[in-house]
Amino acid sequence: MFNKILIANRGEIACRIARSARRLGIATVAVFSDADRGSLHVQSCDEARYIGASPATMSYLRGDAILAAALASGAEAIHPGYGFLSENAEFAASCAAQGVTFIGPPPAAIRAMGNKSAAKTLMQQAGVPLVPGYHGADQDDVTLQRAADAIGYPVLIKASAGGGGKGMRVVERAADFASQLASCRREAAASFGDATVLIEKYLTQPRHIELQIFADAQGNVVHLFERDCSVQRRHQKVLEEAPAPGLALAQRDAMGAAAIAAARAVDYVGAGTVEFIVADTAFYFMEMNTRLQVEHPVTEMITGLDLVEWQLRVAAGEQLPLAQDAIAMRGHAIEARIYAENPDTGFLPDTGRLRHLSAPTASASVRVDTGVAAGDTIAPFYDPMIAKLIVWGESRELARARLARALAHYQIVGIANNIDFMQRLIATRSFADAALDTRLIEREAAALQPARAVPELRHWFTAVLAQLAREALETAAAAHVRGVADSPWWRNDGWRLNGPGRRQLELRFAETSRTFEIEYVTDGWRASFDDDAEELRGVLQPDGRLTASVGASSFAATAIFTPPHALDLFTATARLRFSIGQRAASDDRDGDALGHLRAPLPGRVIAVLTAIGAEVEKDAPLVVVEAMKMEHTVLAPRAGRIAAIHYEVGDSVQIDADLIEFVPD
Repeated sequence: MFNKILIANRGEIACRIARSARRLGIATVAVFSDADRGSLHVQSCDEARYIGASPATMSYLRGDAILAAALASGAEAIHPGYGFLSENAEFAASCAAQGVTFIGPPPAAIRAMGNKSAAKTLMQQAGVPLVPGYHGADQDDVTLQRAADAIGYPVLIKASAGGGGKGMRVVERAADFASQLASCRREAAASFGDATVLIEKYLTQPRHIELQIFADAQGNVVHLFERDCSVQRRHQKVLEEAPAPGLALAQRDAMGAAAIAAARAVDYVGAGTVEFIVADTAFYFMEMNTRLQVEHPVTEMITGLDLVEWQLRVAAGEQLPLAQDAIAMRGHAIEARIYAENPDTGFLPDTGRLRHLSAPTASASVRVDTGVAAGDTIAPFYDPMIAKLIVWGESRELARARLARALAHYQIVGIANNIDFMQRLIATRSFADAALDTRLIEREAAALQPARAVPELRHWFTAVLAQLAREALETAAAAHVRGVADSPWWRNDGWRLNGPGRRQLELRFAETSRTFEIEYVTDGWRASFDDDAEELRGVLQPDGRLTASVGASSFAATAIFTPPHALDLFTATARLRFSIGQRAASDDRDGDALGHLRAPLPGRVIAVLTAIGAEVEKDAPLVVVEAMKMEHTVLAPRAGRIAAIHYEVGDSVQIDADLIEFVPD
């Protein structure tokens, strides 16, 4: 076994690898960019090495800098995690040339599966079933259009060197093919340095099921059962679970045999995932990921195995710890990816400081894999994942119930996130009934819309209590600092010479405003709104924990204040954002009444699709902004004329930057 390894990654996967290494007595070396100085993954390792500036191309994608850091630190091996250099055959070969073990498959296997077109040809020779499509070397636009026409629409354009849902476009009709091809190629070139694509028949309601496989250098290959990754948006996985609900034993065995055949066809060694598209009882090879997957924890939860430990042992030359007949599964596991993104604005990624972060309590059935802590910043340079929340239960229904409870206890303030969306998603009838396919989110669009109801009156009273308790806490703290805690002039009990103290407090939720009349009473306050009144008492801790009573009800809550006016309130049944005496800002970021089209997220302009003076129709694409591995296209809000363009391709923009001046017809 190794004495020291370098982890060539960041965030939650680097922290997760470090945990397994520590348990095995292996020293760890972290690498970090400017944006990651002092980050959680740096703190999780025994030592750390600086590798460059914040953009990934200047740090985590610099194989030379990472290899130099490994050699300088005395690391015997490099674990690449996933993403970045994990499927880079040249980097794996460079490691071998320098006598450093690459904890992953051989370079030849990475190359064989890295090009999706070549991989499909190889799988066809190995007898693994394929979706009808075009995987040829001729990349002429006309050739690709003819292939798509022959296959029949809808078709899927996919980057040959792609992965992680990048470089994929669904084309519903021939008229859209050329524009979608150009967009796919642009994203493929930016993400993978290769604009080559393939064309496949797009199955309209398939399941996405993948098999976790492992192989050692002695020729042993096993699978560790399947994961259902069907719940997706824009080809990005949102929820994953194991085992796949409703999968017949015969189909599991057939898919397992096909996955093992795929691994043997390329002399595979290490951890890998063979992904299949499944329609009824038929299944088709989609791709093989030659690395550990983001969703590997659900496999660990149902098997009780540590897949990173298996990776380390296999890379050190050991045989697989278990044979196929000794690998068993128990219960059901589900993983939810917690992202810094806003589902209400098309899942645009968000950036900023995590003012408050409180995850569910970890246990044997609840696991949180994260790479950030309260106070950290989600930067625009990397994937916006905050954490992975994984739950286990003896049955799928119990696992789903535990996930719902865990999501209810997850608290994030400071950046937009998808927790509320996840709660709605797992409550949909389709997910509850395990009616899974890759279009589930589109099919359940109505049920996934956020609730716009005004909070119950008791939540308003709780928000009032939180504000009053904060004022009392701040007054007491200030009096203590000044050494005047016993002075009557620092009392905050509302005492007045000729009667009780009274005041007004205005709260807003979205566009709803309420003004409360506050009267100071013994050990608390009396708050009135119209004909409703409640006695309010509570103690607020500096970390936001609120022990509260509203009328006859006593409970615990969390109240987080963001200066100058925002109050985020978390109770057992709700998470609400109020503003104190302040009108909520508009959520319309892409444009305004004066015709200024604004950047919906911080990033880089990668395409300007119009020109000054151009007459455009409603929904015409104008500018494409890229950030956090995601493209967002700003569309014309209505027919009109382009008056000015303020940014060029390659320019960096901040959120709300004035991109285009637009004159409506």
